[in-house]
Amino acid sequence: MKVPVIVAVYNEAPTVGTLLERVWAQPVPRMTKEMVIVESNSTDGSRQLVADFAARHAADPSVRIQVIYQPAPLGKGNAVRQGLAAATGDILMIQDADLEYDVADYPDLLKPILEERAAFVLGSRHMGPNGWKIRKFAHGGLQAHIMNLGGMVFHTVFNVLYGTRLTDPTTMYKVFLASCLQGLELTRDRFDFDFELLAKLLRRGFTPVEVPVSYKSRGFDEGKKIRPFRDPFTWMTTLISCRLAFLPPPAAVVAATEKTPRPAHRSGTS
Repeated sequence: MKVPVIVAVYNEAPTVGTLLERVWAQPVPRMTKEMVIVESNSTDGSRQLVADFAARHAADPSVRIQVIYQPAPLGKGNAVRQGLAAATGDILMIQDADLEYDVADYPDLLKPILEERAAFVLGSRHMGPNGWKIRKFAHGGLQAHIMNLGGMVFHTVFNVLYGTRLTDPTTMYKVFLASCLQGLELTRDRFDFDFELLAKLLRRGFTPVEVPVSYKSRGFDEGKKIRPFRDPFTWMTTLISCRLAFLPPPAAVVAATEKTPRPAHRSGTS
């Protein structure tokens, strides 16, 4: 089996080189690995860092590396969608180009799928020993509290709309069988893509297993790109539109869900 790791890159020069090397070096159990890097015409040198990384490992066949160079920044969602379309593997994983998440969590994220306990896994930042830890900015306590409150609101809205009890629906770590995307139309271009992907997989009958992951937040002065006065509006419209949209389940979903035993930790949806 092969796991493609989709990495969207835009203006991440301080971290992208380190992140790509960590992804490349991180072992995955009983699988081969592919890296699909989508670079969105950064203005800070990230594109050259990506090119240097790909050239440095081009002769090593142990990890297949695909690099897609977009002509302009079209949004994280657009980059991830392009990466998913180019991936050639069995289990898909989404990875940000910063260092907020720890690639050492890959084995735990893959384990429920490899053991056929789930077709879809979320890495929860709130299930570990430190509990809630979305924002702990070194500078700007008020900003951290506002971001945390906003996260709690959107988590609650999501769970109410979709009848779930997920601890972290906004997590970056989403891991799922490639077959889950069969016949699924994804259209969102910005950070609302995260909600669209989760909502549509749930509506198709794929209930995620959540596993705890490590997380270290960064602030806006460190490159965080969410826009508090713009993105929440697109998130809310996406949540509502995906809940109301007609989404017929394909036959492949029925087969996949019948094959996957009922996981121990579930969050149902209607």
